[in-house]
Amino acid sequence: MSHNWKEYVGDKNFYRSILKIAIPVSAQQLITVGINLMDTVMLSSMGDIQLSAAAQAGQFINLFQIFCMGIGMGASVLTARFWGMEDKISLRKAVTIMLRIVLAFATVFFLATLCFPKTIMLFYTSNEETIRYGVSYLQWILPTYYCMGLSLTCTIVLRSVGEVRIPLISSFLSFFINIFFNWVFIFGKLGAPRMEIAGAALGTLIARIFELLFICGFFILKDSRIEYRFHHLAMPCRNLLREYFRISIPVLVSDGLLALGNNSVAMIMGRIGDTFVAANSVTMVVQQLSSVLTQGVSNASGIITGHTMGRGEYDKAQKQGYTFLLLGALVGFLAAAAILLLRTPIIGYYQVSQQAKEISFQLMDAISFIIIFQAMNSILTKGVLRAGGDTKFLMAGDILFLWVASIPLGMLAGLVWHWPPFWIYSMLKIDQILKCVWCFFRLRSRKWMKKISAAPAEEKAA
Repeated sequence: MSHNWKEYVGDKNFYRSILKIAIPVSAQQLITVGINLMDTVMLSSMGDIQLSAAAQAGQFINLFQIFCMGIGMGASVLTARFWGMEDKISLRKAVTIMLRIVLAFATVFFLATLCFPKTIMLFYTSNEETIRYGVSYLQWILPTYYCMGLSLTCTIVLRSVGEVRIPLISSFLSFFINIFFNWVFIFGKLGAPRMEIAGAALGTLIARIFELLFICGFFILKDSRIEYRFHHLAMPCRNLLREYFRISIPVLVSDGLLALGNNSVAMIMGRIGDTFVAANSVTMVVQQLSSVLTQGVSNASGIITGHTMGRGEYDKAQKQGYTFLLLGALVGFLAAAAILLLRTPIIGYYQVSQQAKEISFQLMDAISFIIIFQAMNSILTKGVLRAGGDTKFLMAGDILFLWVASIPLGMLAGLVWHWPPFWIYSMLKIDQILKCVWCFFRLRSRKWMKKISAAPAEEKAA
């Protein structure tokens, strides 16, 4: 009995592997939260309108970021498995397909933002002043689509083969670059013009350019694990396309629907009013802070599961899945406790209206409850089940619960019934609870473990 118990709990090497991935990923997420915190705090001194405008314009950039996460995470299901199979040729082909797709997406978003910035802002708010500030932000941030797209997807692939140190160093350095240039351009320091919201956009863009040079420079010129170089961008990949799309397209659709769902949430909040948007901007940092450890464990669960299945150890992967689920519950309760402890000092730090602060407290209460389910759900959907190749099932869950439950209930609660902020947020995030139960039964069924094919032998020498 004790032997069986140990199989589910795991051994020292298992937890060492988790920590080796989770700690650097969590630290990187923490740095990202720090950047967002400083952006929001600096802009909050300019008033609710500019803070709201940056938050709303940022939603469109977040839409692109989540698409990139979908592209990268879809590729990482394959790259982690190919790494476990010791098949570098197929791994490089998966990277090539990923980079081509992300460049196409970046071009679409670049052109949309260049040609229709006001139309984009009208999706989120009808306030003319908010739209004017938002358009200014979007015009300055334009090149960030290419920078973010390439650096983010390359970061995800590097993590999938166990390289977590370089992305962490990049984030650490870009944190200071972003804060410094934000301070210079928002407030007009060191002889620079006072640009306010446009300065926040410029500071962020400079940090993104640095990340591109640092991450992609390492990935293409120095990395010795995947050994991916410029000439591989032209390598033939047709023989892997079918398998790539079978696994990756559902991930892209899932994350794309999540991005659109988040944007729908932002649109609902924008219609409720700028005060509600400003209050949500205050809580965004806490939401990100509370999910830092979840993201680390989720990344670790996906990479470890992919490597385990790549070695053909399916029974071990199933037992590890239960262990990761229990870790998710533990992380969720820790995050909820952290939110309740930190909410008062964090809300008090912002220079927003008293009404925005009162709404923030209600939102924090809702977040502390939802985060428990969100942690377990995230580790299964973005980690274990996704790494198992069960991407079509997860896509169905995302479509069903987000668009049939969360969005309609959120719209009714916020725009029709005018419920208190606690219940509006709870309805907007009810999919997290439903998906948690849905994915637990999927894990138990063992149907989530799918086989993945490598590139055919005749093209191995490519």
